[in-house]
Amino acid sequence: MFSLNVPLAPAVEELAADLQSKCPGFDRVRDRHTLVCKRFGVADVPDRVASEEGGAAGGGGAGGATAPPGGSAGGPTPPKPEALDALREDLRPLLAGTDPFPVAVTGIDVFDAPASGSGPVLYLVVESDALVRIHRRLCGAYGAIEGIEGDEYVPHVTVARGGNPEPGVVAGLVGAEFEPIRWRVHALDLYDPEYREVAASIEL
Repeated sequence: MFSLNVPLAPAVEELAADLQSKCPGFDRVRDRHTLVCKRFGVADVPDRVASEEGGAAGGGGAGGATAPPGGSAGGPTPPKPEALDALREDLRPLLAGTDPFPVAVTGIDVFDAPASGSGPVLYLVVESDALVRIHRRLCGAYGAIEGIEGDEYVPHVTVARGGNPEPGVVAGLVGAEFEPIRWRVHALDLYDPEYREVAASIEL
């Protein structure tokens, strides 16, 4: 599965790194941090492209046929490099006309019972109306992953998760105050979690 991520400001990385030493009791403390806009299964886009090449009604961009997230509407799943190339080309028209947009990290919060994976999840609160609009546009084209996308989407940067941290530790972190970190997003990155690296960037 790929994800379309928002590049983080250096100050956000510094804040997350500073919090690492303040998270006793969590099972996993992230050493790399991401702000996910949308997730994609390897089979999503090639099926859209194949449908368009086959003359599907509406072809091209958000108007083409869609496949279920992570699934296939028909035919074998293509190799990963071809899937990535198709995804990158499929996203360009969907993101065309999107201007650089503001994002802000404004606080620290916790998901006590996350929709997937182990809890609790300590995260940086992200505010950006423009990011939410882009997410909804992409969900309209590719579908939403139940429980974490669409109406359930909460932009955030995970710091730590799982385990049994003491309530006082969590409350102290959530109550911490800091000046909001604001930056402007000029590109979105296609991230490959298998290799933990940016596979492609799409300029806005």
